[in-house]
Amino acid sequence: MFCSMTREERTQQVVAYFLEAMPVAETELLYQSPYELLVAVILSAQCTDKRVNLITLAFFERFPTAEVLAASSVEEIFEFIKSCSYPNNKAKNLSGMAKMLHEDFKDVVPSEIEELVKLPGVGRKTANVVASVVFDLPAMAVDTHVFRVSARIGLSENARTPLETEKQLIQFIPEELISKAHHWLILHGRYVCQARKPACMECGLKHLCRKFADDTALSIHSQI
Repeated sequence: MFCSMTREERTQQVVAYFLEAMPVAETELLYQSPYELLVAVILSAQCTDKRVNLITLAFFERFPTAEVLAASSVEEIFEFIKSCSYPNNKAKNLSGMAKMLHEDFKDVVPSEIEELVKLPGVGRKTANVVASVVFDLPAMAVDTHVFRVSARIGLSENARTPLETEKQLIQFIPEELISKAHHWLILHGRYVCQARKPACMECGLKHLCRKFADDTALSIHSQI
């Protein structure tokens, strides 16, 4: 079945599976405003959502708005986020982001990708997360989970960069489901299709998965 399917057909079947198996798919980052989500996503780079949620609990009590954060020193910000990965860079980025958000955007988080990426510490992935989660725009954020899962299943083919993966994914995923599909792939990569030890036998997508088909064929060939 796998070899006879086009990438479009496979994508359609994967979407149908997730619509039934995971009708509710949301970010696991805790936030109450666009500003809070923006901070949380910046902190989440190379860091678990669980760790970020522990950090932001105290962080948002001390820095409830971009204006308050902008008026704070990098050193003070560092003290609140030092338990996450790359705290020095993130403290500088959070300070710069807050200053620009306060001074140039009047404390309003922009919805446009082109405006979001102007903020320090905000790359395309972070911008896509904010745009899709806060503003429900058809933006596909490609992190390591999405990049890995898409390639393994066969939703992307020969994609060398996150942007190439993003372009291939939005090609066949219905526009109204793109923001949800981002969470489907992240959560599937986080809990099922893990990097080091994917739970293939427990996966409801194995009949559609390129990696599973390749591994099965290799196993059969080795036994001949």
